[in-house]
Amino acid sequence: MTKPERPAPPTDEEIVTRILNGEQHLYEQLMRKFNTQLYRISMSIVNDDKEAEDIMQTAYINAYRQLASFRQQSSFNTWLTRILINESLLRKKRRQHMEKALSESTPQTQHSHTPLDDLMNKELKTILEKAVLTLPDKYRMVFVMREVQGMSTSETMEALDIGESNVKIRLTRAKEMLRAELNSYWQPKELFEFNLVRCDVIVNHVMQAINK
Repeated sequence: MTKPERPAPPTDEEIVTRILNGEQHLYEQLMRKFNTQLYRISMSIVNDDKEAEDIMQTAYINAYRQLASFRQQSSFNTWLTRILINESLLRKKRRQHMEKALSESTPQTQHSHTPLDDLMNKELKTILEKAVLTLPDKYRMVFVMREVQGMSTSETMEALDIGESNVKIRLTRAKEMLRAELNSYWQPKELFEFNLVRCDVIVNHVMQAINK
């Protein structure tokens, strides 16, 4: 006698529909699924772990408030990633303006370590992340999305609003720029780790915010 097949797990889009129909607690499932991805992508833009976490919380809250406008013309993954990227770029732009104003009003001082410098305790991971962070923004974002996070070409195209050829060209160029330094040592899944404690903090903060 054959065992009955297990029902397929609900898709992201089905979970969104259930949330909109009153099952608010299911939003936690979506956050836990995408936390690592969003953290890595935001880190590739802002290079500040604390700010990346704050951006994630803002992106999740904004996405929740806009769930009713999610038309499923693209995947929930892509839609959420776009919100995260927009918030990350906005924060980076603000920070650059502030840094520029500060540099114009104060004497130049020696560059201080970023939070990323103190985040990693393994020498290899530190070298790899620093190498990735030297890439120009447009190459770094594609590299992190495709190679570190494993997003598809189509997802990357939609999230960044660029063509397929641009995704491939930027990824190839990013690899060329990294190859000499990294050689065969990089381990993409170890870059920009996002542990369970951080995951819980983000989820709890957002769920408290949306339950108010």
